[in-house]
Amino acid sequence: MADTTDTRDRSTAELLRELSDQTTALVRKEVELAKAEMSERAKRVGIGAGMLGGAGLLALFALGALTACLILALDIVVDAWLAALIVALLYGAVAGVLALVGRKGVREGAPPVPQDAIASAKEDVAWLKARTKEARSK
Repeated sequence: MADTTDTRDRSTAELLRELSDQTTALVRKEVELAKAEMSERAKRVGIGAGMLGGAGLLALFALGALTACLILALDIVVDAWLAALIVALLYGAVAGVLALVGRKGVREGAPPVPQDAIASAKEDVAWLKARTKEARSK
């Protein structure tokens, strides 16, 4: 990428061309990094949202089973309502676990800001400013 020759032996035009080429390559790489980071975060959010959807579906099943339990309990058939209650509790427990896992996935993916790419870009700008200041002082 960089020539091994001393920068004092090269013309200003050559140095500016090299700086322009390096800056362009750097910007392209930063955009690629931001895209990759955004894709990963979106994937995490999608998985978390899917888990929350599954939790909602199982909560609906739990409500149906709980309803059946209440109906059977009113009929005072101990074996049937106890079975319905166990199913409702089981569905509710599974829905709770899915909700917790889904919430964690959504929190890990949000906010969908490419933080690594932003930090890297800030470092690059600081380096470029220092290099420019160094070149002006020569």
